[in-house]
Amino acid sequence: MTDSKLTIQELETYLWKAAINLRNKIDAGDYKVYIFPLLFYKRICDIYDEEYKNALTESKGKKDYATSQFVHNFQIPDGVHWNDLRNTSKNIGDKLQKNLRSIEKANKKRLIGIFGDTEWANKDVLSDETLKNLIEDFSSINLSTKTVPDDLMGTGYEYLVKQFADDSGHTAAEFYTNRTVVTLMSKILAPEEGESIYDPTCGSGGMLLEAVNFVKRKGNPMTLKLFGQEKNTTTSGIAKMNLLLHGFQDAEIKRGDTLSEPLFLDETGSLRKFDVILANPPYSISKWNQKAWGQDPFGRNILGTPPKGKADYAFIQHILASLSEKGRAAILLPHGVLFRDGENELRENLVKSDKLECVIGLGSDLFYNSSMPSCIMILNNNKKWKKKILLIDASDQTSKLDNMTFLSDSNIDSIFKNWSEFRVKKGISFIADENMIKQKQYSLNIKLYIKKLSKSKNEINEILVEWKSFSQNTLQSISKIILDVEAIKN
Repeated sequence: MTDSKLTIQELETYLWKAAINLRNKIDAGDYKVYIFPLLFYKRICDIYDEEYKNALTESKGKKDYATSQFVHNFQIPDGVHWNDLRNTSKNIGDKLQKNLRSIEKANKKRLIGIFGDTEWANKDVLSDETLKNLIEDFSSINLSTKTVPDDLMGTGYEYLVKQFADDSGHTAAEFYTNRTVVTLMSKILAPEEGESIYDPTCGSGGMLLEAVNFVKRKGNPMTLKLFGQEKNTTTSGIAKMNLLLHGFQDAEIKRGDTLSEPLFLDETGSLRKFDVILANPPYSISKWNQKAWGQDPFGRNILGTPPKGKADYAFIQHILASLSEKGRAAILLPHGVLFRDGENELRENLVKSDKLECVIGLGSDLFYNSSMPSCIMILNNNKKWKKKILLIDASDQTSKLDNMTFLSDSNIDSIFKNWSEFRVKKGISFIADENMIKQKQYSLNIKLYIKKLSKSKNEINEILVEWKSFSQNTLQSISKIILDVEAIKN
């Protein structure tokens, strides 16, 4: 087992090697259910050993001091250390399951439920041999903070999240949002040191961490207060692990249905307020308690009751009701919320509330297993431009690589520039007031306000010239590579 500091490439190779051991044994969408708990288990045991060793040196060999609770970040009870699991040869899944529950129990305040509800003891899914191989792969590297500092561990964890999303396909959207879109959302909201940041449907915690990354570029992200709620048991555990592995020991992730049981409340039982909210709620869910929304005990029914088959405006209202006095939010939503029948009154009330600051129409194919376009709604309790809404058509601001659609740095910069300038640009952006929106029956369909400019003949010719030049350069590069390879062979 190596004890030298790893590079990010070495860490990523190590993590993915462990994951691909599960190929042809379980569905790719379930990799995360097994790999993340094992990774976290190994990490906290290696840190425990590191803390023990340091305390032993500090106390000049006093074992009682080195094993005392206040020395360790997490408690590892006797008999449930990673090495105890590694020395198990039979019924490994049963031993693993008991170990994880013991660790949760010993760290109730921060780790209860973190390992999820995976059936480790089910040998029809994971044989002793498969588990043994997984454990040995994880055992090949020391995951202490000396070998893998928090920032590196966090980066490796996010790498796995992305890899699992790419590999799993059909379950990816449940816990992963295209990070380039989240980068744009964070840039627009511009979270600051000391602010509270909340995601009511937090998935794996990626939106919270992207906000952290934004603050990190100009200040101290450890001053942030992070909060998230997630309905899925496994995914909420993954989010907790993600934030802990990034070094956010005080981040609060709670498991539950945000619409039926919001869990972040103040001392009076009212909804807690947050400075920054980022969210990508599940699109247009049909199974939700619409009947109860009309008399919501938390007072979230401020725009009206959404249609039974589409809960999007329920999430929008929950977010509106959760904003602090200086609060602002970015919500990723299906494009249909801008114009669907049955939601006209909700849109009217949203516009009249003067909390909607901007609507950004995004391009298609930005999300796993869905080609439908989406939009970002920007809400703000302190709008600079009162009684006005900025509409941006960014449907052409996408890039492609290896069949993946994303927002490049230049795409993000272009959209952000249009947002920050807050002005009318022909074919790109428009500023609408309430009277104008009223005339359009409170539809926010961007096409009603912004007409795409057709490219002129000169522009088309310029694009063709650029494409031909690019093609020629590519062919020349390929020819050079072939000649170099032939020279090496000879």
